[in-house]
Amino acid sequence: MSKPAGGPSVRIGALAPLTRPGWAEAGRHLLAGIELAVQEVNSAGGIAGRPLELLVRDTAADPERAAAAVDELAGLGVAAVAGEYHSVVARAVAARADALGLPYLCSSAVLDALTDTPTPWVARLCPAQSHGWRTYADFLLGAGHRRIALAAQPTVYWASGARILRDHLAPRGGTVVDLDPSGLTPAEVCDELVRHRVTALLLLAGHPEPSVPLVEAVRRDPRLTEVVIGAPAGQPEFTDWAELLGGDGAAVPFLRYLPERLGPLGTRVAAALRERLGAAPSFVAFEGYDTIAVLAEVLRSHGTARALVAEAWPHVAVEGTRGKIRFSREPGVSVWQWAWPPVQVVDRDPAAPERFRILHTG
Repeated sequence: MSKPAGGPSVRIGALAPLTRPGWAEAGRHLLAGIELAVQEVNSAGGIAGRPLELLVRDTAADPERAAAAVDELAGLGVAAVAGEYHSVVARAVAARADALGLPYLCSSAVLDALTDTPTPWVARLCPAQSHGWRTYADFLLGAGHRRIALAAQPTVYWASGARILRDHLAPRGGTVVDLDPSGLTPAEVCDELVRHRVTALLLLAGHPEPSVPLVEAVRRDPRLTEVVIGAPAGQPEFTDWAELLGGDGAAVPFLRYLPERLGPLGTRVAAALRERLGAAPSFVAFEGYDTIAVLAEVLRSHGTARALVAEAWPHVAVEGTRGKIRFSREPGVSVWQWAWPPVQVVDRDPAAPERFRILHTG
């Protein structure tokens, strides 16, 4: 492989939650994928001989901090901004990027309405929340769950997820009970589950608080031994979930965006990410890698001017780690969308919590 010959670098801004209160482990995986892909692009000659230069900013799950980072990166001459995990933060990033005329490729934030109105400047790799969470609702129905409780915190992201689940489940015979984890103790949540004869409790809430205490309370309540705990947002994907909960964190179904089997590119990248992270890569790490794979192809084929990058979204056809990536306009989604990445419902195997079981695909 040839290295970039020199010349001015092509700058890309990368946003990720790397410190609390952001989900720092997710941010670390996202950044690992981004950095690996940048390294490979530069080892292969860069962008027409020019190296990719990554400018990383920590959002710490703070929308205002993220928007300020977009302003700073725009002033530093980045060709595009990439990344972010938290949906509310990505929404602030998308709005600012749209206002500045700065291309933004969102890696891992699923909120359907990333912008209030359709924009040509923003594209997204992960599935829209409505697509993934309807798949999760279908899994629940297929597993026989008709009385489902939502322990949902009152934020835009969790409220959106609750609405998607309720709208999909109700016409299909599902009954949804809303519980406020900020207004009830874990013991009181358990009492409500018994009172409503619930068979599944979904955690639409932050990690580790209040999700971990809720899991511990339900697991220790002899009245609730048959209740399934679910976490559609993917909290059990990361090692800190398993470290905090041990065996209690197994058998908690969640969404992840991986195919049943990785192809040659995905397999090679998985090995490189494992070496970089010192652990098995999450789907978020693959999203990070694919983000740069798309941007590199766009920059090579369409040029580095911001307007040219944005104009390229509907013409992209890139082989990513999880399949062919193309962007389109989807109903109810305000940005260019990969429709769709693979979607799985998985859990940690109680017999070996480090191993994942595929329960449903969509």
